Amino acid sequence: MNSKHKVVTAILIGAGQRGAQVYGEYALQHPNEIRFIAVAEPDEERRSAFCRDHGIPAENAAEDWPELLSRPKMADCVFVCTQDNSHISPAMAALDKNYHVVMEKPMSRCGEELRALQAKAQEKNRLVTVCHVLRYTPFFSKIHQILNSGVLGKVYAIQQIENVGFWHQAHSFVRGNWRISEETSPMILAKSCHDMDILLWMADSRCTKVSSFGSLSHFKPENAPAGAPLRCLDGCPHEDVCPYNAEYIYLKSKGVHVPVIRKVVSLEDTDDSVRQALRTGPYGRCVYHCDNDVVDHQVVNLQFENGITASFTMCAFTWDGGRTVKIMGSEGMLTGDVEKDTIEVTRFVNGETTVIHLNVDPQGHSGGDRGFMRDVVRQMQSDGEYTGRTLVSTSVESHLVALAAEESRITGKTIEMESFS
Repeated sequence: MNSKHKVVTAILIGAGQRGAQVYGEYALQHPNEIRFIAVAEPDEERRSAFCRDHGIPAENAAEDWPELLSRPKMADCVFVCTQDNSHISPAMAALDKNYHVVMEKPMSRCGEELRALQAKAQEKNRLVTVCHVLRYTPFFSKIHQILNSGVLGKVYAIQQIENVGFWHQAHSFVRGNWRISEETSPMILAKSCHDMDILLWMADSRCTKVSSFGSLSHFKPENAPAGAPLRCLDGCPHEDVCPYNAEYIYLKSKGVHVPVIRKVVSLEDTDDSVRQALRTGPYGRCVYHCDNDVVDHQVVNLQFENGITASFTMCAFTWDGGRTVKIMGSEGMLTGDVEKDTIEVTRFVNGETTVIHLNVDPQGHSGGDRGFMRDVVRQMQSDGEYTGRTLVSTSVESHLVALAAEESRITGKTIEMESFS
């Protein structure tokens, strides 16, 4: 079979929301491109469901990843989709077995581990492709093309805002798996290493200095309305006016996000099963009575070697998720909204504004998930000769920038990237 048409084989480590519902779902929709042949997942229900959906035999299903990676090499690549603090070990083990690695972000919250991973990939001549899916969105791809065209002249400043979304903050960073920094990673790394990566891509330069400010301000016990119980379904007197009411978010909202997050609450995904999970599990807790400690708003300032400055804001208190961008050059200005799939370019010489409508499916990181998986397939079919858009070296840099931002937020100091470790 011609290598560019061969079916890529993969092992999935971690059959959670990203592993099963994004990468696994792509494989089900494109069986002639990629096929998962083994899975490691500690949750029996999720492991069994993934095996059933992908036709994986029992001998290729394991609770723990070391069992699969101790065997002789059996696939082209390994997808590492575990929780944040457990990405690095399976990735290093997979490289030792000469697998290419597709790795969910963040790779690690430790600079030494990041550099060790990069060195291991180079030593083994294997790819480590990090899931920086924003580079594959039609929106940011088009912006990159516009920047390369020179229509804006010399770029001097970039502003980017990540509108986390009130429901997303409540689901993932107050009630959910990413609520405690020490158990996972700082929110600026967990949520916004994507943005640090995109800023590096747009600036096309190394970052030299970072400063940051932010805090957890709202989702704290002292802000709970009078009489709010520990759980939303325990007769909260504010259920009709609280935007973070779990019953509203998971059972009544009509947002496009609901089908995805309901399966996180209950894999069975019926109203009865979701309601029961809200009564007993973490996602039914009052947002003011959780054990969260990550920020709910943060700003980051960056300086690049080529003179560009950038400002980035991450904020929970927005209606929709998504990102807005403004890029300012010597000859023109670009503004864009990824959720509206709209980019506007204004030329200074005549004031002419060009409006670009992309008409992209809003699902899957605005088309980024599909674009990323297509690129992964191409990488694996070439056995790493084609490296794609996300090199491990640039991913390491974006992670270090995010970690520097967190250090600056905590210490109040401006971080010099040359000496940061």
